[in-house]
Amino acid sequence: MTNTEAAAATSSTSHEPKPARRGAVIVFSVLAGFALTVLWSAPFVDKVIGDGVTSAILGHEPADAPMTGILAGVAFAFASGLGGTFTACNIAALGAVAPMLGQERSVRGRFTQTLPPLGWLVAGMTAVSAVYGVIAGLFGTHMPQYSTATVSSGLAPRLVQSMVVFGVIGLVLCYLGLAALKIVKDPLEGASRRFPHVRSLVMGLLIGAFLIGRPFGLYRQLFRDVADSGNPLYGAFAFVVQSLGNIVVLAVIFLLLAVASGGRVQRWITAKPGRAAVITASAFLVAGVFTFLYWDVRLLARTGVIWYPTITWY
Repeated sequence: MTNTEAAAATSSTSHEPKPARRGAVIVFSVLAGFALTVLWSAPFVDKVIGDGVTSAILGHEPADAPMTGILAGVAFAFASGLGGTFTACNIAALGAVAPMLGQERSVRGRFTQTLPPLGWLVAGMTAVSAVYGVIAGLFGTHMPQYSTATVSSGLAPRLVQSMVVFGVIGLVLCYLGLAALKIVKDPLEGASRRFPHVRSLVMGLLIGAFLIGRPFGLYRQLFRDVADSGNPLYGAFAFVVQSLGNIVVLAVIFLLLAVASGGRVQRWITAKPGRAAVITASAFLVAGVFTFLYWDVRLLARTGVIWYPTITWY
């Protein structure tokens, strides 16, 4: 694949005209992200899906997981990562990279054309996970995620960490969404000319950063095991495996979509000028608005400082 073809495959929207109805795209994306925060049930996602999938893989309840060695810890890492697959952020990542699907006619051609952007996404994700694993292995017992403190009024230290991390990620996603619509300057425009897969790499870095902010019980359970071990190599490997488990299902879906579509998805995306930008922008904006509102506004409502609408269905 030439550099020109690769650049097109990685969905750089800088060469496209400004999408039509940009205001409507922003309004509907913001409303969709807000609606998700109102409807989202953390107990259902964490307990029913997360704990259910993890316990099915391990063969016992996750809370009773005996991480008595590195192999047991790695197995728990993959199982808990797989259990946390279906989060709004991960699904948005799949939507954001959908325009990267290739137009090759042969099955083999479409498969090989899809691997580079997916590979760079995984590379960015594993790099962040590995670095954070090393930090957790060296200093984890002194970090907020290690704390099991409960706070009757206010927020526990681990939740403050979540607010900071996910708040930043949410704002970054929102900015990238506005950049795709050409409302603000695209920070990746120059880099994407020299390195066609930079957008996939950045998405991988953001997905890897999810691990830093997640207060999900199973993630903290692994974090505490890594911190107690004092082994940075174990920490790096366990966190990378957990992140891989977190993305493997969506990666398989992405590959199957690329192979089974026969290039129809990409042809539909490119059939209308600006359509790729709208898809990318919508995915970023919905995920960004959800991430910021859920973790920085709705979470703050738990302290009683503000009110935030929620629908309790589980």
